Amino acid sequence: MSTSFERVSRFSVGYDTHEVDEFLSRARTAYEGRDAGFSGSDIASASFRTERGGYDMRVVDEALDRLSDAFALQARDDAIAERGEEAWVAELTRRAESLKERLERPVGERFSPAADGEPAYDRTDVDALCDQLIAYFTEGHPMSVDDVRRAAFRRRRGADGYREAVVDVYLDHVADVMASVP
Repeated sequence: MSTSFERVSRFSVGYDTHEVDEFLSRARTAYEGRDAGFSGSDIASASFRTERGGYDMRVVDEALDRLSDAFALQARDDAIAERGEEAWVAELTRRAESLKERLERPVGERFSPAADGEPAYDRTDVDALCDQLIAYFTEGHPMSVDDVRRAAFRRRRGADGYREAVVDVYLDHVADVMASVP
């Protein structure tokens, strides 16, 4: 993966080029099997400072999505080589079933409500995505991992919405399972 990304104009804000390059260098080392302290989950939690004239955020985010997919497929291949395809399928099925359990909760109660004044995601928006995920997991409804990664929700405050961090972590797990399926 190239660490040379399109930059925004010097008047616009983009990701800090040094931080992005350093992160991707470490990711490359890990992918090549030389840094066991780095995993695919590090990609989902990556964040970078911003700077004027930095890397275009959209382009870097898309590259991180591809990198995350590559790590998920590598983990799948490693698991199959170590334990066999049947064991890998069983583990993936277990993970999908665990994710599906949350989806089966009543609409409006799938995630914890935000605390008073805390930024939150609109429950209706999140529940609509959850309904699509139910159709994906149970009926084979077509849906891509990018549909999950690019999901955007209106903002709310407090108990009117779901806690952002909980929703984000859940969707990261969903994307990881989806990316593991070739």
